[in-house]
Amino acid sequence: MAALRVEQAGDTLRMTMDRADRRNAFDADLIRELTEAFSAVGDARAVILAGEGESFSAGADVDWMRASIQLSYEENVADARRLRMMLDAINTCAVPVIARVQGHALGGGCGLVACSDVAVAAPNAIFAFSEVKLGIIPSVISPFALAKIGESAARRYFVTGERFDAATAFRIGLVHEVAEDIDAAVERIVAELRTAGPEAGRHAKQLVLERPDALGTERRIAQRRTSEEGQEGLLAFLEKRPPSWTA
Repeated sequence: MAALRVEQAGDTLRMTMDRADRRNAFDADLIRELTEAFSAVGDARAVILAGEGESFSAGADVDWMRASIQLSYEENVADARRLRMMLDAINTCAVPVIARVQGHALGGGCGLVACSDVAVAAPNAIFAFSEVKLGIIPSVISPFALAKIGESAARRYFVTGERFDAATAFRIGLVHEVAEDIDAAVERIVAELRTAGPEAGRHAKQLVLERPDALGTERRIAQRRTSEEGQEGLLAFLEKRPPSWTA
């Protein structure tokens, strides 16, 4: 992969957008590589999504946007579909995704943050749903952003396109934590994830994404209680010992 660097350390995958000279703005290649990587995480326990250099992601690459001017309506739909498929791959990734955000997270970069399960930002991080400044709208990222920040914040930041700081991103729910030592904060979250049952972590994410009805919730807890992992976790708690997956 040329635009995305994927490294595995034990049970954790680190996916680093490696276009520092373009502030990790995404083009067709990076979109494809992110889609493929997040669709094939194997038995990893967590994925860390990061950006090389001073910025997390400045959104869409200038040359990629320039090329879209020449596309027909149908070609633009297909182009947008590829972006949506990338965001879907991150949002529905089988394992928890942690976004490590520094510098700029603009436009589609905010979409990447919104698709992540946990987002940690450096104090210097700057965010914007900046599409309106270009005469377009944050359409493809909107379902993911709305799920994170809600309608009230979206009404302001979608329509103004204004930049806002990490403290504001935390207040509106786009990020979960602002940390001076961003790497230490990410590692602490990964450590917490490792204390959970590997399958339970995946099922808990699906619970949030799928929002089952009342009957579905009954069936899901019964399935987990009777699973090998659920049995081990409950017995470990009752016997006051660590569960097997923490050994």
